[in-house]
Amino acid sequence: MAKGRGKRTGTSPAADGTRLVASNRRARHDYDIVETLECGIVLVGSEVKSLRDGRASLQEAFARVDGGELWLHGMHIPPYSFSRDGGHEPVRPRKLLVHRRELERLAQKSKESGFTIVPLRVYFSGGLAKAEVALARGKKAYDKRQSEAERSAAREIQRAMSHRRR
Repeated sequence: MAKGRGKRTGTSPAADGTRLVASNRRARHDYDIVETLECGIVLVGSEVKSLRDGRASLQEAFARVDGGELWLHGMHIPPYSFSRDGGHEPVRPRKLLVHRRELERLAQKSKESGFTIVPLRVYFSGGLAKAEVALARGKKAYDKRQSEAERSAAREIQRAMSHRRR
């Protein structure tokens, strides 16, 4: 494609055909991920256009089961600048689409002490907007320090191994 002609500002597709829009890197630091689940997202047209431009934030987002449905709260999608009707509300609850059995299992486990449902990333797969949510348990401060120490040790081992190969 020629420079400046129709090129999207979002990220390029990965090898598996998905195109990442936003990720919640902080979630992996603050929570122990127990299991993950892929969900569809119910969006309006201007939200889809903003997502295709790669504009979204999961910083304050969380998911909750309300009335037998899974809802994503706190996800920020800025209004699309070229929308005719003024766009959409940037932060609003968005319905997540999951199978009933998965929803029941998530609801049951999230009621247990210490478990929460956090979004990990939003991406396009086959032209459809998807969200990856995780059932997670919050980490304590000492857990965070321990996982940081393990990461640091693994990094040092990698450096030593690559230096030794030379």
